[in-house]
Amino acid sequence: METFTIQRQDKDELSILNLSGFLDAHTAPELEKQLDQLINEGRSKIIVNFANLNYISSAGLGVFMGKIETVRSMNGDIKMCRMTPKIFRVFDLLGFPTLYDIVQEEEEAVQLFASKERSSRRADDRA
Repeated sequence: METFTIQRQDKDELSILNLSGFLDAHTAPELEKQLDQLINEGRSKIIVNFANLNYISSAGLGVFMGKIETVRSMNGDIKMCRMTPKIFRVFDLLGFPTLYDIVQEEEEAVQLFASKERSSRRADDRA
């Protein structure tokens, strides 16, 4: 059985989770635990890098669906990047691209957070 690992990097207010291996019903609790830890630490700007993920089951998808409302209620988001075509197809079939920002490169996800931050500051300046 292929293993599943999560490597976490914190860059200022962003947290990047690099997933690798096999994300299924047996390994999804590890992802859920990691997201819960970020939420408990007040870290809500999360990028998930799928570059080395080989498989995702509905249990893995469910973890993202189960956490997004909490993360967004904290003025954060979960942005996704570097999906292989096989992984993207699974997300696309279930309509995730309408709910999440899914981009090619990690830097694009970083820029999406930065542009949202700039927009929020401009709105605050107008108030």
